[in-house]
Amino acid sequence: MKNDKNISEFKADTQTIIENKELNFLEALIPVIILMGLLFYNIIFAEGELLGAYSNQFILLIGGLIAAFVGFFNKVSILRMVTEIWENLKSVFIPIMILFLVGALAGTWLVSGVIPAMVYYGLQVLSPEIFLPASVIISAIISIATGSSWTTSATVGIALVGIGTALGINSGMIAGAVISGAYFGDKMSPLSDTTNLAPAMAGTDLFTHIRYMSITTVPTIIVTLIVFSILSFVITTTGSADVSNLLQTINTTFNISPWLFLVPLAVIALILLKTKPLIALSAGVILAAIFAIIFQPEILNNLGSSKINSIITSMFSDTQIITENEKLNDLFSAGGMKGMLWTIYLIICAMVFGGIMDGIGALSRITSALLSLATSVFGLFASTVISCLGLNTIASDQYLAIVIPGKMFKKAFHDKGLAPENLSRTLEDSGTVTSVLIPWNTCGAYQSGVLGVGVSEYFFYAIFNWLSPFTTLLFAAFSIKIKQLKTQKQF
Repeated sequence: MKNDKNISEFKADTQTIIENKELNFLEALIPVIILMGLLFYNIIFAEGELLGAYSNQFILLIGGLIAAFVGFFNKVSILRMVTEIWENLKSVFIPIMILFLVGALAGTWLVSGVIPAMVYYGLQVLSPEIFLPASVIISAIISIATGSSWTTSATVGIALVGIGTALGINSGMIAGAVISGAYFGDKMSPLSDTTNLAPAMAGTDLFTHIRYMSITTVPTIIVTLIVFSILSFVITTTGSADVSNLLQTINTTFNISPWLFLVPLAVIALILLKTKPLIALSAGVILAAIFAIIFQPEILNNLGSSKINSIITSMFSDTQIITENEKLNDLFSAGGMKGMLWTIYLIICAMVFGGIMDGIGALSRITSALLSLATSVFGLFASTVISCLGLNTIASDQYLAIVIPGKMFKKAFHDKGLAPENLSRTLEDSGTVTSVLIPWNTCGAYQSGVLGVGVSEYFFYAIFNWLSPFTTLLFAAFSIKIKQLKTQKQF
């Protein structure tokens, strides 16, 4: 039995960071190298099905098993690893419940006519020429107001993907626009949990952090909007000529009414009133069920033996509404809670891998190694960015990607004479926004599951997200707005 005398830990906000004196850097990398190798082979050569439909999940578990062997070899007890796995799983309990509710929301919003109404009216307002930049702006506004990129995707994001798909726009482009706007708003909103966490880890205050972060964030979102504006003019769409036919089909199939917008507006209002997401989304499901009985009785009768049975089926299982238009048949389908299971399994497996890596001290060891390479100011910024990206990949959790580098690099920034907002800004520019670019990260799994678009499909078009780390490094390289302690001068 191991006694864990080699293990030390310290608290960072609500997270525990574990250090292991026995573990060296190369040993810490072994599970990461094998995991990356298997994932690369699975995606590039096996078309994602190396071990079947749940290949990524199994690969994460294999990586976790290898990490456990490394930990046991370095005198880490099984109890320690299991404890960290349990802590990780507890941390994603609410997100998993949210995912189940989002599945139920999508199903009930479909049979109630809410999603078809959004598509119906959206087709008349959002033309292909302005759709992508408009999607960025709409998502940004909602995300700033709610402080949540997740809520934005689960409400307007779903609608925008539906509208854009009907217009014949590539779904990866639409999802990229939604995610870019949602994460801009998430970063800049004082209601966001990550926007509050980053300055707490770095040792600065919330509004100083937001003001300083705008220096890199605003140019990045401007570039993003310019790119999407150009894309909107050059892409070839297939739906614009058929909009009248689409509108007629939707109007024939569903009872479309502006009153249906009361459901999403009620959910957004509850969130703005700081109602817990589980309560707000549950209210959205219940309201949609009531509206389905009022507005779509024929749809419910066609889907099942009774209206109640049809609503329950839409919450928990697959629902397909057949129309005269083939495009709309694909659009008007939902998987309910069942449709979220692949994503939920991925999150659970990612938490197992991340928990073991944290439990054996590998996350701390890898970050410490990067810190030792930070001999210059730019090197310090670069090491922080790499650390955040690495932890988003390895730990599969954006909070750990903020907490661990925040605590590890705080003293280094101070020793270089840099104000703490330099660190907090870098944590957000590289930790918060890149989480959605990792398929097995909780954010990547959530967004792809909710929007119905794979990470590989939207990765390139999530311009704001992958451009943000480059922007922060560019500012560091040319010493632009790098605030020093006390003096407020720049390098």
